[in-house]
Amino acid sequence: MLNRFSPRQRQAMRLGWYFIRPYRKQVLLALLALVVTAAITLSMGQGIRLLVDQGFMTQSPHLLNQSIGLFLLLVLALAIGTFSRFYLVSWIGERCVADIRQQVFDHLIYLHPGFFESNRSSEIQSRLTADTTLLQSVIGSSLSLFLRNALMVLGGIVLLFVTNPKLTSIVVLALPLVLAPILIFGRRVRSLSRQSQDRVADVGSYVAETLGQIKTVQAYNHQASDQQRFGTTVEAAFAVARKRILQRAWLITLVIVLVLGAVGVMLWVGGMDVIAGRISGGELAAFVFYSLIVGGAFGTLSEVIGELQRAAGAAERIAELLAARSEIVAPVHDLQRTAPRVSGRVELQDVRFAYPSRPTPPAIDGLSLTVEPGETLALVGPSGAGKSTLFDLLLRFYDPQQGRILLDGQDLSHLDPQDLRRHFALVAQNPALFFGTVEDNIRYGRADATVEQVEAAARSAHAHEFILQLPNGYQTHLGDAGLGLSGGQRQRLAIARALLVDAPILLLDEATSALDAQSEHLIQQALPTLMSGRTTLVIAHRLATVQHADRIAVIDQGRLVAIGTHRQLIAESPLYARLAALQFNTVTDL
Repeated sequence: MLNRFSPRQRQAMRLGWYFIRPYRKQVLLALLALVVTAAITLSMGQGIRLLVDQGFMTQSPHLLNQSIGLFLLLVLALAIGTFSRFYLVSWIGERCVADIRQQVFDHLIYLHPGFFESNRSSEIQSRLTADTTLLQSVIGSSLSLFLRNALMVLGGIVLLFVTNPKLTSIVVLALPLVLAPILIFGRRVRSLSRQSQDRVADVGSYVAETLGQIKTVQAYNHQASDQQRFGTTVEAAFAVARKRILQRAWLITLVIVLVLGAVGVMLWVGGMDVIAGRISGGELAAFVFYSLIVGGAFGTLSEVIGELQRAAGAAERIAELLAARSEIVAPVHDLQRTAPRVSGRVELQDVRFAYPSRPTPPAIDGLSLTVEPGETLALVGPSGAGKSTLFDLLLRFYDPQQGRILLDGQDLSHLDPQDLRRHFALVAQNPALFFGTVEDNIRYGRADATVEQVEAAARSAHAHEFILQLPNGYQTHLGDAGLGLSGGQRQRLAIARALLVDAPILLLDEATSALDAQSEHLIQQALPTLMSGRTTLVIAHRLATVQHADRIAVIDQGRLVAIGTHRQLIAESPLYARLAALQFNTVTDL
């Protein structure tokens, strides 16, 4: 049966069953309620037959009362069954989608950063929100409607045969005419539904990108161009949606015409039989009821199938995310564990690395370097030389294609990434702050830290004073990415976070390059405390900030071209001397 579906459709169905399976008990109860309500609805046709033949035609108040009583009893049972079915199915839909969102997020957060180079985060966000919302609608509503109406069609056809085989043959002859457009248009709707979801994701991505950089947009008066580009994106989404709606509209229209046309023919034949006395009025009324049930169920099925097709597209997109595998994982065999606290010796042996999205030229090209425990090593060189890439490799965001990187003599590729990263503290050039309180952001790398430890770290980072001036001190909520704080304040919070982590190896990615003189002075005061007793690697564009480093490594085009102290490099490295001449405005003999 599954072979009739494409691999991606089978994957989507397996995904749905995987998340529904833990709630089999609720599913069975919902199916029971669904079957009971369908049975009650179908049995109402017999109630209508009794009402007409025994209540109206006999003109007996007693029989009429009995018929009405039976009808009301069925209505009460139907109401109870519908309540149970609606609650259980809606609960299953919400529960499954909550599980899907949790599992997708749990999966994404461990994927290597390279995955997000080739997949826009805004599109991933759309899949995590819009697509899962669509699945919730289907699991919690449309799927139930589909099953219920499928039962109504099957049960209604059986009762039609029982009530009057002759009239039923008219309805049965119309079925192929109804099924054909459902199959033909359904295939088109499925394809267009996937395209529609992709275009909607494009809209969300563009909005997130533009609003996320709103200051740049307005600073360059780019609003008109963005309006035009967004309009083009929206229109592309609308064009695909219009095609999908048109296909569904044709589907629904054809089903209504064919089904109700068959009912009209059946009524004419049945009416002639009642006039001729071959069937009773109650039998015709019951037959009309069942015909309308079957016709209405077919119409609903044609609509629901369109929703199911859209859900299949959404499930495929979510399944793609769950199928993505991280390239950076702990080795199954030869897994090593680091000491509780490493000494901090780092060694790179003939390392060569190129980003997957930019295979040439290599970002690191045959680089060898050793950093001793407790040493402060500065990395300098032109932009694009590979300095930040070295940090990516040390944190094992990527693995080198050639060569080895060792931490205390252990190959990083043999270490669990999480075990490795607890030995590093990173202070980036543009520090990442998150929505939440100041205290939450400082405690980000060490959730079990006490309030006293948080404050001590802030004092050491010269951040305590400005934090106390915020509206709620350490409990002040920050906007997205620390919106509202100056660059120096954000940087000092990042230093406080690194201090609190107390890792043996410190990575400073040009921590003062974008700051004013006062902020830079405060951070330069905080850095000695942060660097004390730690192996420190500093990426620097301002040579003045690293003149007193133990050693300075000059990197160019992914290669180590010189290493030594500031004085040694001024004398021995033309590249370093040229950089120094530009920055210090000194004359050097190149």
